[in-house]
This record gives sequence, C-alpha cells and structure tokens, in this order.
Amino acid sequence: MKKITLFFSLMFLTLNFAFGQEVAKVKIYDESANPTVDIAKAVKKASLEKKNILIEIGGNWCPWCILFDKLTKENAEIKDYLANNYEVVHVNYSPKNKNEKTLADLKHPERFGFPVFLILDDKGNLVHTQNSAYLESKETKGHDPKLVLEFLQNWSYKALDPTTYFKN
Repeated sequence: MKKITLFFSLMFLTLNFAFGQEVAKVKIYDESANPTVDIAKAVKKASLEKKNILIEIGGNWCPWCILFDKLTKENAEIKDYLANNYEVVHVNYSPKNKNEKTLADLKHPERFGFPVFLILDDKGNLVHTQNSAYLESKETKGHDPKLVLEFLQNWSYKALDPTTYFKN
C-alpha cells in the first residue's frame, strides 16, 4: 500500500510540474460521492429524456482528466452535444477512494488508465468502454475536439437506436 501511495504522490508531483499548478486547484471528482447513487440518478433521468450516460472515471490528481473536463466545458459544440445527449457522472479513483466495487461492477475499466469513459444506455447497461488515449490530440496537449465529438456522436442514444439506421 505504501508503494501505491508513493507512486501516486510522485506521479502527482511530476504531472503537476509538467501541466502547471492548475491540477492542485481543480475539484472535478468528489472522493466522498457514492457512484452507485449518482449512476442510478443519471439512469433514471436518462430514461425519461432518451439519453445515454457518460461516466468519466478519473481523479483530481490526473492532468488528463482535468484537460478533458476543461475541453467539455470550454468547447461549445462538445458542451452542447453533451447537454443534449448525455447524463454525465464523474466517478472518483484516488488512493483515498478507489470505488473498487463500482469499478468491478463496470468490468474494471481502470485497466485502460485515466481518464476512462463508459457509455451506459438509458437502462444502465454498459454498452462501451473508451480508452481516452485514442481521443488524444497529436498536435496539442489534451484531447482532440473532433475525436471527442465523434466518440460522443457514435455512442449517443440516437446512434444506438436501430430504427434510425434505415430511414428513407
């Protein structure tokens, strides 16, 4: 356990230096939140609004998680698409609270690193797990807005509705 704590501490310090002091200030993930309750609320709302659920798993220690959150709040097209098509739930992963039961129930997405994204349908069924590395920009630090929007569009409620596939 000491090795894991030391690893996260060193990673945090290294990445904090590399990505700037903003990492220490951001509080996207609530270590005390109950993800089972948060996901259940999102499923209930999504089923009423015909949306899917985007689960973002990461931590406040993770610069890539912070960069993704910043993109989803500052890029108007992505922000609007999320608001109109998804219920979003942030699930914390940190030394203080790894949410191990929730991650086990979600088939251990942490194996892909952080952040990792999951799409649940409006009934709460896991339909996709996305390794965020495939959404990173080759030109700039962070995620590529075009790839992120494409990912969101491809896994939206409407995209997964087979009645929309063969419209004449």
